[in-house]
Amino acid sequence: MTSETPAPLLTEALAAGSLVLDGGMSNQLESAGHDLSDELWSARLLAEVPEAITEAHLAYYLAGADIAITSSYQATYEGFAKRGISRERASELLTLSVELAREAARRAQAGAVTVSTPTPRPLYVAASVGPYGAMLADGSEYRGRYGLTVPELAAFHRPRIETLAAAAPDVLALETVPDADEARALIDVVRGLGVPAWLSYSVEGDRTRAGQPLEEAFALAADVDEIVAVGVNCCVPEDATRAVETAARVTGKPVVVYPNSGEGWDANARAWTGSSSFAPDEVEGWRTAGARMVGGCCRVGPEAIASIAKTLSAAGR
Repeated sequence: MTSETPAPLLTEALAAGSLVLDGGMSNQLESAGHDLSDELWSARLLAEVPEAITEAHLAYYLAGADIAITSSYQATYEGFAKRGISRERASELLTLSVELAREAARRAQAGAVTVSTPTPRPLYVAASVGPYGAMLADGSEYRGRYGLTVPELAAFHRPRIETLAAAAPDVLALETVPDADEARALIDVVRGLGVPAWLSYSVEGDRTRAGQPLEEAFALAADVDEIVAVGVNCCVPEDATRAVETAARVTGKPVVVYPNSGEGWDANARAWTGSSSFAPDEVEGWRTAGARMVGGCCRVGPEAIASIAKTLSAAGR
């Protein structure tokens, strides 16, 4: 690929084969010595240490990730307002989250060296849109059922999604969605927006965290043109394979899968507990079941992403 050759659109790349997602932003930042213990989590560093976010994205690109997910998961107008950050400045920070990932992609391509691919390749940016519960910072994204109506949830998400879309990411990552009602709201917002999106649920077993059957939850996106992939993230790895199979069967769309390490999140202590069960050798099974974007979520780092990239490359993508 030369500088004169435009990179394929993400949808074109998905049609051609599998893509590698990055891993957890928070664990990468924490490994670099940054404290993420407050309610804004990694979004706080957008304002305070933006270069740290660029470096985190770069580590994943160099490990073999094709797509970096921005640090806007917990970045909301309401959350920033609690910290005394104006609406204008909040818009700037949301936009910055996309720009930092783009800068990391430029650096990675300039170096043209990765674990899996020693030549320049297209790199993409996914703008993270976390659930309403992420703003509450009390673990609600692992429960859902906030007591809000679909229109109320849409009103919450719309300003942030519109700002992120205006920053021109390659795709919106509607991620860690615990509740089919919230999925309905997110789908309402992205319709006609002009930016593709993926819809990724947080699940337990064969149900959303709010308890709805995954067949019903995935079916919401089956006929929505703006949703270019569906799947799961931030679930335990053991729940991923069945969810991938269900998503592919119900929607016929490419599937995105990026489970966490298998450890549990203690919202009160704001800490992870238990041990990791993330096994990159499960990637081939996910790909066979319909996954076309594969990576990791919380507590999954560059080493695991490099392993995923090698596995997919060996399988011919």
